[in-house]
Amino acid sequence: MPVGLDAAEAAARLRATGPNTVAPPPRRHLAVRVLRQLTDPLVALLLAAAVVTTALGDYPDTAVIILVVLVNTVIGVAQEVRADRAIAALDRLAAPTARVVRDGRELVVPAADIVQGDLVRVEAGDVVPADLLLIEASRLHLDESTLTGESVTVGRLASEEALAGTVVTTGRAAGTVLRTGSASALGRIGALVAGTRPTATPLQRRLSALGRVLGMVAVALSGLVFAIGVVSGRPVVHMAITAVSLVVAAVPESLPAVVTLALALGARRMAAAHAIPRRLHAVETLGSVTVIASDKTGTLTEGRMAVQQAVTTDGARYGITGTGYAPHGVVHRDGTAVDVPEGLRRLARAGLLCNDAALSPPDDEQADWGAVGDPLEAALVAFAARCGLDPQATRAAWPRVAEHPFDQEQRRMVTVHRSCDQRHLVVCKGAPESILGAPLLDATAEEIADLTATAHRLASEGLRVLAIAAALVDRMPDPAAPTGLRPVGLIAVGDPLRVGALQIADSFDTAGVRLLLITGDHPATAAAIGGQLGLWRAGDPLASGDDDHAAHPDTRVFARTQPEQKLDIIAGLQARGEVVAMTGDGVNDAPALRRADIGVAMGGGTEVARQAADLVLVDDELTTVAAAIGEGRRIYDNIRRFLRYALSGGVAEIMVMLVGPLFGLAIPLLPAQILWINLLTHGVPGVALGAEPAEPATLRRAPRSPQESVLGAGLGRDVLVTGVLIAAVVLGAGVFAAHRDLPWQSVVFVVLGLAQLGVALAVRAPRLPGARHSNPGLLAAVAVSALLQVGGVLLAPLRELLGTEPLGPNLLLACAAVSAVPGLALRLARRPPPRRPEVTTLPARRDE
Repeated sequence: MPVGLDAAEAAARLRATGPNTVAPPPRRHLAVRVLRQLTDPLVALLLAAAVVTTALGDYPDTAVIILVVLVNTVIGVAQEVRADRAIAALDRLAAPTARVVRDGRELVVPAADIVQGDLVRVEAGDVVPADLLLIEASRLHLDESTLTGESVTVGRLASEEALAGTVVTTGRAAGTVLRTGSASALGRIGALVAGTRPTATPLQRRLSALGRVLGMVAVALSGLVFAIGVVSGRPVVHMAITAVSLVVAAVPESLPAVVTLALALGARRMAAAHAIPRRLHAVETLGSVTVIASDKTGTLTEGRMAVQQAVTTDGARYGITGTGYAPHGVVHRDGTAVDVPEGLRRLARAGLLCNDAALSPPDDEQADWGAVGDPLEAALVAFAARCGLDPQATRAAWPRVAEHPFDQEQRRMVTVHRSCDQRHLVVCKGAPESILGAPLLDATAEEIADLTATAHRLASEGLRVLAIAAALVDRMPDPAAPTGLRPVGLIAVGDPLRVGALQIADSFDTAGVRLLLITGDHPATAAAIGGQLGLWRAGDPLASGDDDHAAHPDTRVFARTQPEQKLDIIAGLQARGEVVAMTGDGVNDAPALRRADIGVAMGGGTEVARQAADLVLVDDELTTVAAAIGEGRRIYDNIRRFLRYALSGGVAEIMVMLVGPLFGLAIPLLPAQILWINLLTHGVPGVALGAEPAEPATLRRAPRSPQESVLGAGLGRDVLVTGVLIAAVVLGAGVFAAHRDLPWQSVVFVVLGLAQLGVALAVRAPRLPGARHSNPGLLAAVAVSALLQVGGVLLAPLRELLGTEPLGPNLLLACAAVSAVPGLALRLARRPPPRRPEVTTLPARRDE
């Protein structure tokens, strides 16, 4: 009997190598995290604007700017902290204790104290505490789904490895520790998560570039206004204040507030739809996604084994449907539901009897039927129930009197049952190659050839095939060496597609988003699932293992992928300009979830995956992702809508200040008047635009190019045209008032503010004829701001603050009428939005 390490040697190795735990991430000081957030160009520009508004005494604007910067900084810091929690969650997957042999005695020690060379024993229900080289293995099966993504348990023999974090489902084993801590399977994934930094979202990259451009343009034009004023003989100090005021007015400092509100509203709507964004930018990022890389197990499939097809000895092939391990389902043949024939019932009974698993009904701790024992055998129990058998009654009627447990070398299990007439039923199940042959099987060569060919066809469809044979004999047989059995049939087990998986694949295609399947499963299984989803057909590329994934731009199915390879796939896609969403639920998915532009975790998956993801689907329904894509596009559309409104107002203000003196309007606006207009127009009305409803056909257009600027697709042109239109109306009104000896500066002030508010109404989201507008907040915001704008020339305290003069009722009505011209012109000129190209770049559906 192995004696293992001695206590002194184990203690020395523990001091030398450290504890068997996942390395924690390096701690970053809070000040460093905050400083990282404040280096964003748009945030820096806002801070500069806050300094200016404070110097000018514009404290309301200063408060708004500082609040926005604080909110964005808190969100960014929280995102970094969340990454550290993903790594901490890996530690909770490890076994808390382990059974080791030291000094010839079996001890239970904390798993953190295990060292290389320790002799560790595991049995059913244990978590493997470190990477082991097995020296003994009896009926050992491991659940490796959290590491590999495969839903089928894996048998392991002596001299093979058992990896840390896997779970023993059946059998027992002993092995020496090969790797601990960061070197183990769990530790390597932890290192990948720690070393993978999330990329900036498309919106963050676009707004960062916009901030740099706006800052330079605003400063340059305001400097030009300053120079023109000084050359014209205006006081230097006065023109400096005017130029700075124009900088503040030209920069839409409420943009982060608009973005934050739009994202918060989207997050709230997503939470109501059972999807929890773990950071606000996650929802908008989905709107920019061009590729969704999806794990298979538990995401596109149920993540539970189920008998999907059965073949009886007469060659009849049946399909079986049901959900999970629930004992309810439908048997069908050629797509038509049928009564269960006797041959299929006999096959189901044999699979039930040669079986050690059971089903557990729903209770307070589990909402669905569960498996007790090996998941594959539990699938056979559910199959028997779906064929109309009562598992408990059937087993009671055929009590087991002898057995030969599953042998990994022979790959079969044999049980013997006593019948009611005291005869014996021998049942054998296992791999087809171990069952379909003499001397075990008593069948003709033709029967064996037919069953073998059928088994190969089922396996090529990505299913795990079991052959079952049985015989009713008079004398007690030797279960270790059965002979003369007759074939009963074949059972094909797989992980079935989730309900609605086909529809969600279609909806992604319609939205112009490519769905990729990335799994650790066998290529045949991956190809079969890809074929069912319409992602793959014979002749299409299928990447596997260490293939050069980046060299296959048309590949939509990836099999046998390890966590490191998933990172390579995502990096290759991103290098080609794709915006990638990754969905998954296992530990093996965590690094890829972290690396993708947006990670989407299943709520029923591992805590590691949830902590690494940006969006968690509480209901595990991938259809929610399609809704999130629509929500993200709505948010981005509203941000562009706000930019058209806000930037066109800034353009108009700068043009009025530049061109006004050429028409005899020496100082078109005072600094206080510029800031007042900016406060009213960029404030609540601008933020209210972030709550506009989605445009029709949002999910029937292709996503915007990741390389497209936020002002692309004609938005920059629209901003200039709208700004020129507003400036023309304002200058016309000012020149007309000056020629009539009216208070022309106050006219310019009123018309400029009201015209911008009119544009806010004109750029609202288009809606279907007869549909009610669902954003009354915008109407209220515009109405209140318009009243305050007019109050600037009616109320004495405001006139004194702003330097305006009173306007009579008739003149105010004339100003209001003129102010409506830009908005009306935009509404009349607006055609239905050009349809983005329908998705013609995607391969045709593969189910024809």
